[in-house]
Amino acid sequence: MDKIKSSVIIGVAIIITAWIFGKSFRDRNENLDSISVIGLGTKDFVSDEILWSGQFSANSTDIKTAYNKIVSDQKTVTDFFLNKGFKANEFSFGAVNFQKKFREVRSEDSENRTRYEQVFEGYEATQTISFSAKKNPDLMKRIESVSSKTSELVNSGIELSSNTMQYTYSDLPSLKQSLIEKATKDASERANKIVKTADGRIGKLKNASMGVFQITGQGSTEEDSYGGINDTYSKNKTARITVRLEYELE
Repeated sequence: MDKIKSSVIIGVAIIITAWIFGKSFRDRNENLDSISVIGLGTKDFVSDEILWSGQFSANSTDIKTAYNKIVSDQKTVTDFFLNKGFKANEFSFGAVNFQKKFREVRSEDSENRTRYEQVFEGYEATQTISFSAKKNPDLMKRIESVSSKTSELVNSGIELSSNTMQYTYSDLPSLKQSLIEKATKDASERANKIVKTADGRIGKLKNASMGVFQITGQGSTEEDSYGGINDTYSKNKTARITVRLEYELE
């Protein structure tokens, strides 16, 4: 009886082992009977949104005096941009921020030991001014033009520090969708050409995956980033995306 049980167990084990090996062999061959290709979708485009800002400051040992100076300078800055052809609703001012300023004083005692002390120097009041445009080429052009002329404010005793111009695009979802379609078509055509050259035929689509959406300046040699690239400094940009398709072979 025990011999019979042992024989049954051994037989079942052989069957299971054969099934496992057979499945592995089949899966391995299924992986071999496929082709994987990468398609690329690219498009050059021009940004239709712009954001530019700058800031100016006033200093005083008295916080009220610093604030009053900023208020006065704000009027001067407003008049400057109005005279450059801007309307009052085409730019905006941020809240006034205050910061205490200190200077470090170094001294030595009678035993030649060095000591450093922070001495209060006063308050610095800072205010920002911002310009933005969306799908407004005329306003974009005026913002780009005036950003290089702010040094003229020095004649009024105001130093306006300019931030880097930022360019974006208003319809990224639509752009991304068109690139996915283009990359998918490119991958499909590549697969068909490869298989046709080898006298084969494309079967069903097994798998599809999308790469990272990248936006770079036109002509940029910047390499793709794992987390994606979104250039905001170039007005003329290039968008690209990759799609990987895996097909069965007949």
